[in-house]
Amino acid sequence: MNFQFQHTAFLWGLLATPLLIWLYWLTIRWKQKAIKKIGDEWLVKELIKGYSAKKFLLKFVLLMIAFIAIVIGAADPGRPGGMDKIERKGVDVMIALDISNSMLAQDIRPNRLEKAKQLINRLVDELEDDRVGLVVFAGRAYLQMPLTLDHGAAMMYIQQASPQMAPTQGTMISEALKLSAAAFNSKERRYKSIILLTDGEDHDPVTEQMAEQLADNGVVVNTVGIGSVEGSRIVDPSTGQAKRDDQGNTILSKLNEPQLEHLAGKTKGVYVHLSDIDGAASVIRKQLSSMPETALEDAAFKDYIHYFQWFIALALILLLAEFLLPERKWETA
Repeated sequence: MNFQFQHTAFLWGLLATPLLIWLYWLTIRWKQKAIKKIGDEWLVKELIKGYSAKKFLLKFVLLMIAFIAIVIGAADPGRPGGMDKIERKGVDVMIALDISNSMLAQDIRPNRLEKAKQLINRLVDELEDDRVGLVVFAGRAYLQMPLTLDHGAAMMYIQQASPQMAPTQGTMISEALKLSAAAFNSKERRYKSIILLTDGEDHDPVTEQMAEQLADNGVVVNTVGIGSVEGSRIVDPSTGQAKRDDQGNTILSKLNEPQLEHLAGKTKGVYVHLSDIDGAASVIRKQLSSMPETALEDAAFKDYIHYFQWFIALALILLLAEFLLPERKWETA
């Protein structure tokens, strides 16, 4: 069973469990000390002999289980439902996202990488009938998600993309294009497009050869340039300081527009400079809509089965039981 939580942040609430147990222990200690301070210990125990320490413990256990159930319910546990075959007419779109350190430059707010993610999310929303896949790259390229009609999964992978996922830094566009091309059906010469989002700081001569191969195989590459031609500092998120080279000079990351324009033109795609998300999405969507479509079949989940209601119901029952349960001992005839 592929069991997972939709809102994992709520699970941090379970860290409060040891604190609640500690507070319970402090309460018991306080009661014991209070008995000794009142007066004769035997006489006090006679006066409160109707009180049940076991029931007090039981009430606490009920509250603890209810609290844990509420936290788990808030995290929305569940699993994907059954698989179903989906048939649509569309194109195959591989998204190649640059996650190199230069994408952390803030010449476009909040930074280049986050702006790129915003554009991708907009595009995925609009590519309803197209299969989408994701490749992330820096010094090397990594396939994060193969082509699928499950756009919800695509958005999840997109949000997780960060420079920490790439142990080798750099900007190897040719590797990203090669890996993206490998995800397509090699028997078809149409219906295939790559959307490349990068600042274009690539020094790989193989990129030109890769563009020619893609053009020969009918793959259209639409490029999105992110950043400024003038350049911007790269701020290290761990230190908050600008990155410097070996000589101590501040490193400036500049957008390489000519290369991205050439790459798009070589494969009959379009180049867009990302300044306005709506405008960039419109240009790319218009280009994709002009491409011939094919019948696409994919396996997708019918629905997501949620279980949060069972945990919330359990918590309500336990809270009601705790409220109705007295702390006094049961009276015997």
